Amino acid sequence: MDEPAAPTQILRDAMDPPRAAALQAALDLGGPPLRGHAVLPPFFHQVYFWDARPPGALGRDGHPRVGDFIPDLGLPRRMWAGGRLTFYGSLRLGIPAEKTTTLVKVEEKSGRSGPLAFVTLRHDIVQSGVLRVSEHQDLVYREDPHPAAPRPAPPEAPDDAEDRDALAFPTTLLFRYSALTFNGHRIHYDRDYAQRVEGYGGLVVHGPLLAQVMMLTAEARAPLRAFAFRAHAPLMDTEPAWLCRKGESYWIEGPGNRLCMSAEAIHA
Repeated sequence: MDEPAAPTQILRDAMDPPRAAALQAALDLGGPPLRGHAVLPPFFHQVYFWDARPPGALGRDGHPRVGDFIPDLGLPRRMWAGGRLTFYGSLRLGIPAEKTTTLVKVEEKSGRSGPLAFVTLRHDIVQSGVLRVSEHQDLVYREDPHPAAPRPAPPEAPDDAEDRDALAFPTTLLFRYSALTFNGHRIHYDRDYAQRVEGYGGLVVHGPLLAQVMMLTAEARAPLRAFAFRAHAPLMDTEPAWLCRKGESYWIEGPGNRLCMSAEAIHA
């Protein structure tokens, strides 16, 4: 008997240049605004392919409610745990594109903080009939934090960086990134919810925003063929951070030598 096909979702976008130009400005990249037929910088596709849902179709956290495309696993907290991208060619602005998302895997485990569920999605982006980007997105779902439960110690960042540059993520940047990616996750803009409901120390800097900063730094060295990143610990909006590099390894370091995210780049 044949297994049922994996759930898929198809979204289309006109790839309008002003949206990419707005992210360019939000990230303070400088240079003239990106225009039609310009090459889209790596990972800028995050501001396209919105899955706009009405309020009644959202969960308590502001994300689209689970139980439809992503199954309801009874775990209310969601985080972007990491991703792997392969760049087969450049996306260009002003040329319509199509993104097909496939639910690849759902895996339930038990960790130090209680039950966990890992969900892997694959996004394939096609433009002009050609596959340009393939991305695997890893999500983790977990229980609400127990006030009395001890928090696991975060991993330590490496101490052998060749480059180490200071970063800042003010609330204005978090708001603009949420708006441009149509990400309603309340941990990024609703401080009361982030602290009282999900137990964070402040507003959480988006995982893909950290990955975007690292990816642009890697791309500036040489065009990217592939990029993989993994989240290790959250970074709050009030905390200083550093972008570090050794060879083609990148990481984001937070206060107290905390490793927030690590990544590996492969160049074309």
